[in-house]
Amino acid sequence: MEKVILVGRYDPRSDETAFSYSMEELKRLTETAGASVAGVLTQTKEKRDPATYIGSGKLEELYRLCQEWEVDAVIFNDELSPSQQANIAERLQIKVIDRTQLILDIFAGRARSREGRLQVELAQLEYLLPRLSGFGHVMSRLGGGIGTRGPGETQLETDRRHIRRRISEIKKQLEAVTRHRDRYREERRNKQWFQIALVGYTNAGKSTLFNRLTESSAYEENQLFATLDPLTRKFRTPSGYTALMTDTVGFIQHLPTTLIAAFRSTLEEVREAHLLIHVVDWSHPDRQQHMETVDKLLNELGAGTIPQLLLYNKKDKVAHAEAVIVDGLKISAFDAQDIEKVKMAIEKAMIEQSVPYYISVPAKEGSFLSRLYEETIITEKSWHESDRTYGVSGFVWKSSPLYAFLNGREDRHDDQ
Repeated sequence: MEKVILVGRYDPRSDETAFSYSMEELKRLTETAGASVAGVLTQTKEKRDPATYIGSGKLEELYRLCQEWEVDAVIFNDELSPSQQANIAERLQIKVIDRTQLILDIFAGRARSREGRLQVELAQLEYLLPRLSGFGHVMSRLGGGIGTRGPGETQLETDRRHIRRRISEIKKQLEAVTRHRDRYREERRNKQWFQIALVGYTNAGKSTLFNRLTESSAYEENQLFATLDPLTRKFRTPSGYTALMTDTVGFIQHLPTTLIAAFRSTLEEVREAHLLIHVVDWSHPDRQQHMETVDKLLNELGAGTIPQLLLYNKKDKVAHAEAVIVDGLKISAFDAQDIEKVKMAIEKAMIEQSVPYYISVPAKEGSFLSRLYEETIITEKSWHESDRTYGVSGFVWKSSPLYAFLNGREDRHDDQ
C-alpha cells in the first residue's frame, strides 16, 4: 500500500469547519483508491501561489516531510494547473496527484460497463493532455499505483497526436452507445412509464435503498462511488402501481468537469425522471453541504425543477435524538418498516402529479382490472352486485396512456 501526504489550503475568508470536512473527505477518497495517509499538511492562505500552489517556503517544508516519512505520493485537495503540478513534481521527485486525478483514478477502478470504462478513459485523457509537457519525465519512472489506473498506465510522454486520436475514437464509440441508450429512453417515453431516480451525495446509501425498494441486487458497500453504472428496475407502490426506478452515480464536491462532461449521457437518466428521491446521509456532520452540492449539480444538469422527495438515511447511526424533520423522512434503509414508509411517500408524491378517476369495470374484464392496478394508483374498489361490476377509484398519471380513457368515463360514477 502506497504512503501519501495530503495537502490542503484553507482560505481564511471561508468556513473552517467545511474545510475540515473536505480534508476528511480527501482522506476517505485516498483510502478508497488504495493508499494510506502518512500525514496531512495544511496552509492558511487566501490565494494559491500561481507557480507552486502553496509557495516556495511551504513546498520546502513538504519536501522535508516527504523525505522524512518516505512517502510515495502527495495528494492536493484541489485541482492543480498543469504548470503547478509539473513544478511541484520537479521539486519533490515523487508523484503529485490533485483531487481531480484522484477521483478519476477511483472511477477507473470502479467502472464495469463498456460505457462506463469509455467515459472514464475519455475524462482521464482530456485531463492528462494539457499536463504532458514537463510532467511525463517525472511520472515515467515512477511505475504504477494510485493515480495511474486506466490510460495512466501508459507512458505519459506518449505523442499528443496519439492521445487526441484516442479521444476522437472514444467519442465516436460513446456516440454509438449513447444512441443505444437514447433508444431505450425513447421506448420508455413511448410506454409512458413513470420514472424515478435516486440521487444523492456519494455513500449516502442509495444502492442499499434501491435494493430494498426494487428487490434488486445492485452492488452496495460502505465506500465512495460504489455505483458508477446506472441500473434501472421496476418498482411497485403499495397499491400495486408499477414505475421504473434508477440508481445513479453519487455526487461529490468539486466533481471534475471532465467527468461530468464524459458522464453526461449517463447523468441524463436523472433529467428524464418524473420524481427524484434525494438520499441524504443523516449521520454525516456536513450533510447540509452535501445537499447543496447535489442541488447545484442537479441544476447544472437541467434537473433542478423536477419534484423531489427528501430521505434522511442512516438514522440508525445517530445515537442522540435530533430535531423533527419537516421536509422529508428520517429513515434507515435496513428497517423494513421505514422501507414501507418510503414506498407510501413515493406513492403520495406520484399522486401529486396525477388526477383522480372513477370507473365501473364489468366482472368479466379481469385483465383490464389488472391493468388498472399496474398503471394507476387504486385507492378504493367496491363490488356492485346489481350489475356485477367493480367500482374503482384512484389516481392516474397525466402522461399515462389510460389518462384520456379514464377521464372520458368519469361520468360513469353518477350512474352507480
